[in-house]
Amino acid sequence: MTDAKTQINETVKSNDVVLFMKGTKEMPQCGFSSRVAGVLNFMGVDFTEVNVLADENIRQGIKDYSDWPTIPQLYVKGEFVGGCDIITEMTLSGELDQLFEQSGVNYDKDAADKIREANG
Repeated sequence: MTDAKTQINETVKSNDVVLFMKGTKEMPQCGFSSRVAGVLNFMGVDFTEVNVLADENIRQGIKDYSDWPTIPQLYVKGEFVGGCDIITEMTLSGELDQLFEQSGVNYDKDAADKIREANG
């Protein structure tokens, strides 16, 4: 598990936005991963995805790394943000916008506003 933890740590620390998910951003393999990837894609966020289905050690390792039992998991600037429910809430409240702004992550503010309008 040490190799997986090292690989996870390097991925999280060397990319501004990382989504550990089931599947890929183009082809998510579960509804929760699809929702978070869809939000990030719609908002134009440049993110690195890690398909946990491709490596069982990473799949379990990310749960141990974050002490969070579910996938997807979003990291921004090396910090764990949350899973699907948290990201959904943060998107609708505008907290995700604030996090991206504070972290210097580029995103489409108009797209974020459209998500909130559609779900308001």
